[in-house]
Amino acid sequence: MAIICVSPQSPFSLVRQIYRHLALIGLGLVVTLINGHLAASTDHSPALKTYVVSFDEVVWTPLNPARGKLGPRAATLWGDRTNMGKTGFLVSFRKGFASPPHIHNVSYRGIVISGRIHNDDPAAEDMWLTPESYWTQPAGHVHITSAHADTNLAYIEIDQGPYLVRPTSEAFDNGETSLNLDRSNLVWINTADIEWTGKPGRTTQLAFLWGRPNADTMFGSLLRLPAGFRGSLRSGASEFRALTILGQTGLSTPNTEEKRALAPGSYFGSDGVASFDISCNGPTICTLYLATADTFSLTATETRHD
Repeated sequence: MAIICVSPQSPFSLVRQIYRHLALIGLGLVVTLINGHLAASTDHSPALKTYVVSFDEVVWTPLNPARGKLGPRAATLWGDRTNMGKTGFLVSFRKGFASPPHIHNVSYRGIVISGRIHNDDPAAEDMWLTPESYWTQPAGHVHITSAHADTNLAYIEIDQGPYLVRPTSEAFDNGETSLNLDRSNLVWINTADIEWTGKPGRTTQLAFLWGRPNADTMFGSLLRLPAGFRGSLRSGASEFRALTILGQTGLSTPNTEEKRALAPGSYFGSDGVASFDISCNGPTICTLYLATADTFSLTATETRHD
């Protein structure tokens, strides 16, 4: 199985240069950031559908019932991993968990929310991915998954269900390549380095993970907001999904003034035009994972500590 491993110790300067170049190209198509006061808008079109699921509301079930109580637990945020179609769900691993070699019938993307998680070829040395790290697992490739902290939580996203566990005897090569991208090798683009942003934010950053910004295809990225950030995140996409990875996100959805506190593992999204009032509460940065079928805009009204 071909694997790309980008670890904190690996001398992947060329990979980082290429990744940064691609990210800079992509950023020119993705984000509009305006620092300062929020300009009045005449577009108040409500979203066709909006969704909010806080972490304390999720329902946990066994990821693989055959593993029993010691196996990972899963909680669906959107979609249905047991059916056809796209799905996003949380997976919680106990400390010391180590799966036997296995495959999945579908490819998936994973982002570490808490703890230390390893996902790789059975013969590979441990590469413990920490929060904000990203990995991909191609369908049919033999691998293992293990966890090493007291609390281990990841977000898993698939483009086609159902999500199933299969024995290694059913392994196959689907032509994809695995990726393990440690958080230290993410390329964060400071909006102050992007000329077209007009009044760029000094500490708001974006890192591209997968796909390309295009009105007809999905792409995924990480968005970092500084502590004390307050503003508006607007999407015109037919499909927009966001997940709190780090920090404490405050949110109010279209047509409601109710403020929701979204801890890591919480989800919000929309189908259609929507504008979310968001904030980064607490003393640390907030990181959001965004998956969207179109570009989005971010407007900062203030960045300060309460």
